[in-house]
Amino acid sequence: MQKIMIIEDEPSVREELASLLEQEGYLSVVVTDFTDIRKQVMETAPNLILLDMGLPGRDGLTLCAELRRDSNIPIIFVTCRNSVGDELQAFSMGGDDYITKPYNIPLLLARIKVVLRRSSGRKEADIMEYGGMKLHLVKGIVSVDGNTAELTRNELQILMYLITHAGEIVSRSDLMDALWDSGIYIDDNTLSVNMTRLRGKLAALGRPDCIKTRRGMGYQL
Repeated sequence: MQKIMIIEDEPSVREELASLLEQEGYLSVVVTDFTDIRKQVMETAPNLILLDMGLPGRDGLTLCAELRRDSNIPIIFVTCRNSVGDELQAFSMGGDDYITKPYNIPLLLARIKVVLRRSSGRKEADIMEYGGMKLHLVKGIVSVDGNTAELTRNELQILMYLITHAGEIVSRSDLMDALWDSGIYIDDNTLSVNMTRLRGKLAALGRPDCIKTRRGMGYQL
């Protein structure tokens, strides 16, 4: 069940939103204490935030900018402010969408679905997971339990191909063909060197036997 956090200081509005979301099958989390919202967001880890601009003691735009420093949680502004300048500011601070009150319920629900789907797609495209490892394709790193190792382009492509074919025996020729298709020229000796370096980095992260050699056949995760 996807979790949506409502950051809205008007009780009637947030209660209406919470009821609406629960009817649609979402789990709603309502913020009522506005002293440390960022901490609440980090602890709750919602899939989406509905954020008002005018909050007690601070501005929703400032909060959005703070959250963007260490989080990619999607944020939809739901606000009474309807100027073009406010909308542009919301997007420049890292907002994913902007809806003005009074909102159209079907439109709000449709926007929520679109943003959640888009966010899920980004996550799936950017991160591959296997056996407690996370391969961050955009950053070019592999992480295990919060510890990370930087990968070269070759190492990244090798591990990505092995994760894609996890459980299967991947021959050396299959790996070289896959790297060639990615625009990387690699011969048998270069593959051996890169595989040794990759295994060393995985061992340093506590995964020394992650890539198994199947003698005479190839490699297997």
